[in-house]
Amino acid sequence: MDTATTGPTFRDATEADIDTLVVLIESAYRGDSSRAGWTTEADILEGQRTDPQGVLNVIKSADSRLLTVEQDGRVVACCQLEHRGDHAYFGMFAVSPVLQGAGLGKVIIAEAERSARETWGAREMHMTVISVRNDLIAWYERRGYRRTGKMTPFPYGDERFGIPQRDDLQFELLVKELV
Repeated sequence: MDTATTGPTFRDATEADIDTLVVLIESAYRGDSSRAGWTTEADILEGQRTDPQGVLNVIKSADSRLLTVEQDGRVVACCQLEHRGDHAYFGMFAVSPVLQGAGLGKVIIAEAERSARETWGAREMHMTVISVRNDLIAWYERRGYRRTGKMTPFPYGDERFGIPQRDDLQFELLVKELV
């Protein structure tokens, strides 16, 4: 029996992917299924991480793409890339919890950076991370991202972004030069 896996393939998401991508993103960040991986936010946020409309908005935006990652014929990861002038924004990054920790995330972020640089001429990649996510921030720092100390408030009261379980949540801007 051949159990070899093929490497990841990358493509832009379509409307047909919306339900699959919502399930993937939710599974990587919320609820008990997210605990199989290390990116879970289940201890700091309940409720949803995204919804079909949020995913559709990214797919439909002229300045954005939702990079979808397939392996062995199934969607296993995704990330948003948004063109913002001289830089690109990286978000909505999700890897199936059962595949986390095996190096797939490194491959995806490298492809996202390459794509932003080549497609839009982006000189920097920006992202925001919940500031209490120390392990996740450290992972991005090992990929060359630097903390800026620039914070934006968490949207308390807007359940589209989750239901906070603590009162000290905010987003920190991380930046990497794309050379």
